[in-house]
Amino acid sequence: MSGWIEPPRGPEPDAAPHAMPYDDPEATPEDASASLAAAPDPDALVMVQFKGHRKACYHNRRAVGLGVGDYCMVEADRGRDMGRVCYVGPGKDVWRREAARQGVLATCGPDDLKRLHDNRADEWQCYDICLEKIQERRLEMELVTVERQFDRNKITFYFTAEKRVDFRQLVKDLAAIFRTRIELRQIGVRDEAKIKGGLGICGRELCCSSFLGEFSPVTLKMAKGQQLPLSPNKLSGLCGRLRCCLSYEHEGYLESLARMPRVGARVTTSRGEGRVRKLDLLRETATVQLDEGSLTLVLAAGEMTWDARQDLPRSRPRRPRKPCHHDGPTEH
Repeated sequence: MSGWIEPPRGPEPDAAPHAMPYDDPEATPEDASASLAAAPDPDALVMVQFKGHRKACYHNRRAVGLGVGDYCMVEADRGRDMGRVCYVGPGKDVWRREAARQGVLATCGPDDLKRLHDNRADEWQCYDICLEKIQERRLEMELVTVERQFDRNKITFYFTAEKRVDFRQLVKDLAAIFRTRIELRQIGVRDEAKIKGGLGICGRELCCSSFLGEFSPVTLKMAKGQQLPLSPNKLSGLCGRLRCCLSYEHEGYLESLARMPRVGARVTTSRGEGRVRKLDLLRETATVQLDEGSLTLVLAAGEMTWDARQDLPRSRPRRPRKPCHHDGPTEH
């Protein structure tokens, strides 16, 4: 298994720092540079993306001029780290609380980008050495990727494991080899898919690798509410868990379901009474089988009436308790 390498996508040294705005057809490159070179907001929040789609928020206390796609230097654990800007703006309250503890230091130049490439190349060697030590120690863990801090003061190894792993001796072995701070971090299968990336069943990049900031709980009840086939091959993502996109339209399906009768409910139509056999929540129509003539109609919610009490879940009948050998008479 190999780690994931993110090639720098910042602007070249000789390229224009920003594109020309599209709202003014008569704008010139000088006007575009002047408008984008305005004094940056020192209260702005900057979200920076690192290797493996890891993102963190930083405070722009030094009023560094940054735009989306630029590379910048930020405060890291006992040092500095380098990443690509993916958002600049006011941000959310939870982002601002995270950014209050760390800030942006400066922009990056060609030398910094070259060093970033060198660090990514060294990570392959770190990966191979760590994998060899894992096999020597016979640890039940699977190495996912390695991330080296820009100032080379820390190396982080990400791994997955089915249970808790005692890797204290492994940390000592790696620290003796690399002569720097070593951190081993256990992640889940969803985080592994986020780091590695890939294409989903829809043919697009995985949501967790592209825009999702954090994972939301996904249950099988969401798939049932959307009337999807309960097949593990169709409901599971590359991580082996339920796909994150099942939760995107869940609230909309619940709203549609509240406006429709349940399957099996008795309804009254202009053609007579019948029973609901099937629902189409996207079109908000129901397939009704009439009592007389076994005629089947497809009707909207406004074309039928029903007793809303039928939509309530029915209580399960209690089973009689089986007698046991302790139920006999007792003597005191």
